[in-house]
Amino acid sequence: MRWQTAGVALLLAAAAGAQPRTCACGSAPPGPPPNRTLEPYAGAPDDLRPFSRFTKPYYEHYTKEVEYNGAARDVPTLKPADVSEVAIGFLGPVREHKDEALGRAMLHGAEMAVDEANARGGYGGKPFRLKVHNDAALWGASSNEIVKMVYDDKVWAMLGSISGDSTHIALRVSLRSELPIVNSAATDPTIPETIIPWILTSIQDDRVQSYTLARRIYSDLGLKRVALLRVNERYGRFGVIKFRDASRRLGHPLIIEQKFAPGDVDFSRQLRVIQDSGVDAIVLWTDAAPAGMILKQMRAMGMRQPVFGAARVVGEDLLRLAGGAAEGLEAVYPFDPTRDDPAWVDFQKRFTQKYAAPVDSFSALGYDTMNILLDAICRAGLNRAVIRDALYGLERYKGVTGEMIFDPNAKNIAPLYLGTVKSGKLTFRRYSMERPYAAVREHAVEFAGPPAEDVSAKELTIGLFGPQADRLAPSLQASGYRVVGIPSEASWGKSSTDLVNLVYQQNAIGLIATDRAAAHLAEQIAVKTFLPVIALSADRKLTSTNIPWIFRLDADTPVSAAVDCLIDAARHAGPNRGRIREYLAGGNRVGGRFAFDSHGELRARP
Repeated sequence: MRWQTAGVALLLAAAAGAQPRTCACGSAPPGPPPNRTLEPYAGAPDDLRPFSRFTKPYYEHYTKEVEYNGAARDVPTLKPADVSEVAIGFLGPVREHKDEALGRAMLHGAEMAVDEANARGGYGGKPFRLKVHNDAALWGASSNEIVKMVYDDKVWAMLGSISGDSTHIALRVSLRSELPIVNSAATDPTIPETIIPWILTSIQDDRVQSYTLARRIYSDLGLKRVALLRVNERYGRFGVIKFRDASRRLGHPLIIEQKFAPGDVDFSRQLRVIQDSGVDAIVLWTDAAPAGMILKQMRAMGMRQPVFGAARVVGEDLLRLAGGAAEGLEAVYPFDPTRDDPAWVDFQKRFTQKYAAPVDSFSALGYDTMNILLDAICRAGLNRAVIRDALYGLERYKGVTGEMIFDPNAKNIAPLYLGTVKSGKLTFRRYSMERPYAAVREHAVEFAGPPAEDVSAKELTIGLFGPQADRLAPSLQASGYRVVGIPSEASWGKSSTDLVNLVYQQNAIGLIATDRAAAHLAEQIAVKTFLPVIALSADRKLTSTNIPWIFRLDADTPVSAAVDCLIDAARHAGPNRGRIREYLAGGNRVGGRFAFDSHGELRARP
């Protein structure tokens, strides 16, 4: 019952993050945020902090709440009756720019959040209105657009931009105009270090990305000679600074750094130089399309070094252009886009239907970050300084992308995810920049309980648990086997009872769970009943708890393929749950194309 209650609570939390409450219109403004201190800055581990092996600094910057002590809080807060609309600015490269595809994705995410807020009633019946301005990535042009936003459009706050330089310009304007800014895309680590108290950043910056990559490359994998290949623009120049620092602090200064111009398609010269340097690994700091071309050209030249990338390496163009050359690539990412929790799946469906485009980090974080801003406006009312207070008072936020954790600089420092290309697909797992205090998955997961008895029946029973499983089961029957469906739409108590009866009364030899929620309940039943479970889910937590009865397939695997896996195992191992588990965990090929390791993860993918 405790597990069921926790599961329901998590689902409610996810729903609350994805669906903000009705606007309070400043009825209970939050007040100035409490003074907070978080040491060390950005949660950096000791061995990645400057001079940590030699001395302790007498003072550390950026660890305390950024204060605002101006008079803007005293400006009267406008009520819904005082305005015809609530203007919110947007600055991004939406036309005539090399990054316009990224800018449009960010805009679509922000637009969707605004449209949904208006459908809920807007600001006391008055609509939120997005004022879109193009970021031409020129200092003069960008500053003019921001000034127009503030003084002509009279926006209450803004979201933007993708480039670090334009975001820095916006910060300077906000300092004079006292305008709150939310940033969902610019990863320049110097943005919060201006100590201008008007910006919240929802994406983990290049400092967090660099430290995480360094931990993976040097501490985890033990690589020593690393080359860096980056785009020669501000994103590449500023992004790699922290990785360069981290490499040196961990005792492995970069062997060589090569750069290329934006728009380049031939990287043979840089790759030859790197090849001649005899490095163990290569780090890419660029976008998905160049990364895809680099990987393809690398492998064609016979270069077999492992490749790692910053977050912008991940994108549709990566696998499209690299093909099989992307195999083994590892890249950090702000969240797990393959998970199947309801809030994320529902957001992807709504977004794809609305824009006929796939979701990426720019659209998803644009959506979450705009929702953070809209919620701050609703809590604070129409007063820029109080909106700023609401943003800086935020310590955690649960959105469709997952949980964000904000430090006193209003910067998201939540641990990143590490994406790995396996058999043409990216799989993700949480990966911290902290040095691990213990290693997991070092030893095989085993079952040391009593041996199971053989099941004696003319037809062996396989359980199917998930949404509308009772309707799906009749189409999955096989000679000598009976598939019994248990729908997961019923209450957890009824579902648990039905599953227990399936094991003890109908002598099921195995169970297939068709989604994440069903898989977690099935796993709890399997622990008690010694029942092999095949879960169709992207949630790697299922196999991280050393429960020897759970085996995971990708969420998009056909249910019929999972049935084939259990039937193959039963035919080889006999009608015995324990031996079926041993056969599945032994790396034997089942279903014609799958093989599991002892932890329940796929050893060989289709």
